[in-house]
Amino acid sequence: MSAEVAIQKFSFPFASAARLSQQDEVPQKGCNQVKASEFQELKKNPTLIAPSPAAVIGALVHNEKQQAQESPERPPGVAAAQVLVRAEASQSAVVSRRTVFEKLSVESEDQRPATKRQLSSESAARTITAVKKSAVRKEADEQRQLQQKQSGKRVTPCAAVVGKRKRRKDLFANSEVFHRVDSHVIRAGAELKEKRVYDVKTIVQSITQGARNELEKLRAVWLWLCHNIEYDVSGYLGRSEKLSSTEEVIAAGRGVCCGYSNLCMEMCREVGIECQEVPGHSKGIGYRQGQSLKHVKSDHLWNAVLLGRQWFLLDACWGAGRVDMGHESFVKRLDDFYFLTDPEEFIDSHFPDEEKWQLLDAPISLEEFERRVFKTSAFFTLGLSLIQPHQFHIVTDDGEANASLGFSRPTTFTYEITHHQDLLHSGASEQKESSSSSFGLLTVSHRSMKLQLLPPARGTYDVKVFARPEAATTPLVWVCSFTVECPTPRALEEIPDNPFLSWGLQPVAGSLGVAGSSQGSEVAEVKEGVFDLFLKTSRPLMVLCELVHPDMDAAVAKRCLVTQIQPDVLTCHVLCPMHGFYRLSVFVRDYEKTDVKFQNAANFLLHCKGKVVGPDELFPPTVGSACGPGTRTSEAGLTKFSHTAAVVSTQQGKCNITFHNQRDLELHSVLSREEHKTPAFPLSRYLFCTYTDTKVTVSITLPDAGVYRLGLYARIAPGGDFSPMCDFVLRNSCDQPGPPFPCVYSAWRKGCVLFEPRVGQLEALSWVRFRVRVPGAQRVSVVGETRTDLKLNKSRVWEGEVHTGTGVEQLKLAASLEQSSDMTVLMTFDVKQPEREE
Repeated sequence: MSAEVAIQKFSFPFASAARLSQQDEVPQKGCNQVKASEFQELKKNPTLIAPSPAAVIGALVHNEKQQAQESPERPPGVAAAQVLVRAEASQSAVVSRRTVFEKLSVESEDQRPATKRQLSSESAARTITAVKKSAVRKEADEQRQLQQKQSGKRVTPCAAVVGKRKRRKDLFANSEVFHRVDSHVIRAGAELKEKRVYDVKTIVQSITQGARNELEKLRAVWLWLCHNIEYDVSGYLGRSEKLSSTEEVIAAGRGVCCGYSNLCMEMCREVGIECQEVPGHSKGIGYRQGQSLKHVKSDHLWNAVLLGRQWFLLDACWGAGRVDMGHESFVKRLDDFYFLTDPEEFIDSHFPDEEKWQLLDAPISLEEFERRVFKTSAFFTLGLSLIQPHQFHIVTDDGEANASLGFSRPTTFTYEITHHQDLLHSGASEQKESSSSSFGLLTVSHRSMKLQLLPPARGTYDVKVFARPEAATTPLVWVCSFTVECPTPRALEEIPDNPFLSWGLQPVAGSLGVAGSSQGSEVAEVKEGVFDLFLKTSRPLMVLCELVHPDMDAAVAKRCLVTQIQPDVLTCHVLCPMHGFYRLSVFVRDYEKTDVKFQNAANFLLHCKGKVVGPDELFPPTVGSACGPGTRTSEAGLTKFSHTAAVVSTQQGKCNITFHNQRDLELHSVLSREEHKTPAFPLSRYLFCTYTDTKVTVSITLPDAGVYRLGLYARIAPGGDFSPMCDFVLRNSCDQPGPPFPCVYSAWRKGCVLFEPRVGQLEALSWVRFRVRVPGAQRVSVVGETRTDLKLNKSRVWEGEVHTGTGVEQLKLAASLEQSSDMTVLMTFDVKQPEREE
C-alpha cells in the first residue's frame, strides 16, 4: 500500500497490525514518533488537538513481536496505538510523517480485508477522527504535490516495476477466470440498484464480498462500472448538464469519461488499491483522422492502477460499450479488452498528457500517435498483426494501394471502402456479411491477408477492415481503419467485394463434396449475357448461389440465378443484365443434412462486356432453389423427364413436358410469371395435365412472349401438404398469343384424356367435335343450350358433334360415374360471343 492510499484510508477509525523489517524498527531520520507517555501529554494539552485547516496524520508502528516481548500481557496481533492528530504542522513535519507510511508493508493480499476489519475496542478508543474523508484526501493530494516539489524528483510509474514487466496474460489467462466474481457483481449490482443504494463504500463492500485478492477486487469494481454506468450521450452533446459527482453518476446510472474515471478511483480507494486518473487524447467519439492534436486540449480520462508494484491501464468508459453517433445513442456492450490492457496495445487509441503514463520502454510522440493505423479491440483479441501500411494515410501508386494483415489462426476477412468522412467513428462497427460494393481484390494466404485497393475516382477514401474467426457465425467486426488518397485513378471497372477469402474453388471445396468445376480462378468472360457453371460433386449436395454486381439491386440479382441440383452435378445458370464485373459465390451442404449450415465452396469473378440480358428476359421472381429434374424428383419417384434441363425454350408458344410417376403420387402444377399486363384468362387456363398409367403429360400454351415459371408439386404423404418437386423456366419467343385450355374440375382424374377440342374457347354458332376418354363413366354429355350425349366407340372414347349455339357463354362436359345417375362436371368451355352491332 502506498503512502497516499494509507493516508486516505485513515479518514475513519482504523487499527491495523503491520510488520516492519528489522532495519525498519530503528526510528527513521526526521520521523517524529509518539510514545505512550507523550500520548497522555497530548491528551492533557487541548491546544495540540484543536482543529486546524491543515490536518496532519501521525502513526506509531512497532514490530508486533517486539510488543509481545515488552508487554507479555498484551495479546499478540494488536498493533500499537495509532494516533490521528489534527495540528498545525510545518512542511518538514508533513514530509517526515509521510515517510512512516511509505514504509508500511502488508504481508499478503488476503490479509488486507482482515486487517481493515480488525478494529479492537482498545485501538478504536485511542483513535481520534475529526476530519471528513474528502478533506483528508484533498490534503493528502496537496501534501504529495508539496513533497514532490521539495524533493525535486519526478516520480514515474515505471519506478514501481521490479524486473521484467508483467503483461495482462501473466495476471490471468482469459476473462473466464472471473466468472464467479462477475456473476456476483452483476447480481449484487442489480440488488443495490433496486434498493437505490448510491453510497460508494456500501456498493464496494457488497460487490467485493468474496474477492480473494486485489485482482478480483479490481475486477469487481471495473465490471460494476461497465454494467451499471452508461455513457451520457446527451451530456456529451451538450443537451443536458454533465454529471460529475460520484453520487450523481451512480444515482443517474450515466456519466461521461470523467464520471467513470472518478468513480473508479473512489471505489479503488475503498479496497486499498492505488488508482490514478490519466488525462489524455483518445481516438474515440469526435476524433478526426489526420487532425493535429498538438494544440488541442485533451478530451478523455482513464485510469491506472498499481498491482504488485506495477502499474496497469484500464478504461471502464470504453469497456462499457460504444456510442452510435448515427442514432446518437449508447450501445451497451462489455469489452474486456479495456481491463488491464497491455500498454503496447493501449497506445494505439489512448495517448496520455504525461509521457510516463504510456508505460512503454520507448514512449512514442504525439505525431506518431496521430499517424498510427487505428485498431479496435477486436484487432488484438483476434490475434491480428499489421504488416502494412505503417501509417493510417497512404497514397495510391498507379491508382493502386495495398494493405496486409497477419493472423495466427484461421480468420475470415472483408472490407469496406467509402468516400472520406471526418469522423472516425461513423458507420456500422459490424457486418453480417459484406454486401456493399467496393473497389479491389482481397486474397488470403496461409497466414496473411492482402487487400489490393483500386479506387474508382480521384479523391480520399476511408477503408474499414472487418474480421471474425473462420468457424464463427457472428457478424464480422471492425478491426482497423486507414485512409487512401488517390491522385490518379486507374481506368478499371469496379470489382465486387469477395469476403470469402479466394477466387475459384475454395481449399475446403473437396471436403465439402465439390470435386471439380467448369470454371477456374481466372476471370470468366460472359458471352451473350448468359453464363453456365457446372460443379462435379462426389456425393449429393444442396446448393445456394449468390450473384453480386456493384450497381445491381439484390432483388434483381435474385432473378439472375437458377440452380439445378442433381446427384453428381450442380448447375448454375446466370444472367447478366449489366456490363462489368460480377461475383458468383457458391454455398453447399450435404443433401440429407438439413441441420448443417451452408459453407462457401467457390467464388468466381465474371466479366460481361458484350450483349446483356434485358429486364424482360430475367428469370421469374418466384423460381425456387431446385429447378429441372434432379435429386428431389428422383427421390419422389418422378423419372424419365422429356426435358432434363432447368430452362426450356419454345418458339411456337407451346410445349409438352412428360415424365413418369412411379409412386402414383397426387400431383399439382402451377404456371406463373411476373405480370406486365393482365391476360384475357388466368394463367391456370394455359396449363393442362393428363395422367395415364404412370405417364404424366403437362401441356403448356402461353398467352404471349416472355419468361414463365412452371412449378411441379407432389403430395408425398397421404393427407399431407403438397411439396415442391422442381421448377422449369419456360422461355417463349413467339409473339402470337396461344389459346387457353378448358377449365378443369376435380372430377377430372387419372386416366381421363381429352382428345378434342384442346382449346377452352369455342366459336359461337359452330359445330365442335368432342372426343374424350373417361374411365368408369356410364354416360358423358355436353350441356349448353341443349344437352348432347356423346357415344362410346370401340376404342372406349366418348365422341360426338355439339353445336355451341348463341344463348350460352359456357359448355359443360359432364359424366355419370360409378353407377350413379347424377352428372358430375368434368370441365367447362367458354363460348366466344359475337360482337353486337350498335
